[in-house]
Amino acid sequence: MTDNQKRTNQNDLLDAYSQAVVTACEKVSPAVVHISVERKSGRRSERRRKEGSGSGFLISPDGFIVTNHHVIQNAKRLTVSLPTGESYEADVKGEAPSTDLALLKISGDKFSYVKFADSAHLKVGQIAIAIGNPYGFEYTVTSGVVSALGRSLRAQSGRLIDDVLQTDAALNPGNSGGPLINTLGEVIGVNTATILPAQGICFAITSNTAQYVVSRLITDGKVRRAYLGIAGQNLKLDPKFRQRLKLENQSGIRVSTIEADGPSANQLLREGDIIIQLDGKDVQSIDELHRLLNESFIGKSVKIRVIRQSRIKEVIVIPGELT
Repeated sequence: MTDNQKRTNQNDLLDAYSQAVVTACEKVSPAVVHISVERKSGRRSERRRKEGSGSGFLISPDGFIVTNHHVIQNAKRLTVSLPTGESYEADVKGEAPSTDLALLKISGDKFSYVKFADSAHLKVGQIAIAIGNPYGFEYTVTSGVVSALGRSLRAQSGRLIDDVLQTDAALNPGNSGGPLINTLGEVIGVNTATILPAQGICFAITSNTAQYVVSRLITDGKVRRAYLGIAGQNLKLDPKFRQRLKLENQSGIRVSTIEADGPSANQLLREGDIIIQLDGKDVQSIDELHRLLNESFIGKSVKIRVIRQSRIKEVIVIPGELT
């Protein structure tokens, strides 16, 4: 192969990559919005405005917008700007702090909108394109690849967000809430966070998680979570103790306090109990317990296995709803 042929092949590859990114961006960009946030801070006697901004994207022709919860948290007023230059005041239709997602609504119809991809089919190494408004530079595009799948990321609420994807598409403040898309112009994630001072380590909430949360926000205005009404701490179990009790768990959750007269029926639990199983599933950490406590458990009797006074005991609790 001659040098000219090599250069021609390299140009063909570059053009194919460039064309894929350009085509995807042209398809999605009309649905990406800039969100201006007006917050109130300070004492009542010294009220002052605090401005913030972020990104979002339209998911329906009638004006539903997905963004990050931390973008709109404690907002007094939200203004959404479209690529056409039009601006609208937005209402918050639902918030899900535990997955750092929020649903907004602007008035109108026939808006450009995007569709979600099935993130279960994502592959490490495939092209990932981020569109957003970093530092106020509107409709900025960065591209990279899906670096990893199945990560966990802690939300500001303290809960872990599961099934987070990692990308090296550059994200900066203001990108939060914008779409991460594939070359077909489908949303594969909601851009959420970066790891500082690292470079090229950025995270997005997967499209399947976002779809599930958004559907709940549209129908209920919130995502329902089950709640045990306890405080606890992770506890590593002694190997000899595990062997004697024939336990698979290497650790459990030691109950430190129990909320009395709360939304949960937890009277059979005792301080000092070590939770090792919920509904037949091993529990080795508080994060695992949070993961398992979804809306299906609210108001229903569920078996919990605990270690109490060096013996395994089963108790029944009825989780309440986290408000």
